Amino acid sequence: MHYFLFYDVVPDYAERRAPLRAAHLAHAWSAADRGELVLGGALADPTDGAVLLFWCDSPAPVEAFANADPYVIAGLVTRWKVRAWTTVVGEGASTPIRS
Repeated sequence: MHYFLFYDVVPDYAERRAPLRAAHLAHAWSAADRGELVLGGALADPTDGAVLLFWCDSPAPVEAFANADPYVIAGLVTRWKVRAWTTVVGEGASTPIRS
């Protein structure tokens, strides 16, 4: 199943993330290496949030990721939420449907 992790961030996020970026990226690459995190990154123009796409059997790994993320721990992320995404079209769709 695919899951989105949405981050709302502080207004000066782009400036404040610099000291934590290496730790955050190491955390994200670990999740990617485990096959959980598919894609992730900050929204642009303006940089007012981030979206991460996960592939896992339940939302538990996504929630664990957020709870351990250095950006969340340091308060750069003001709110996060996990949403299941029912994918039906494309090579990686979890529930392919063809008519």
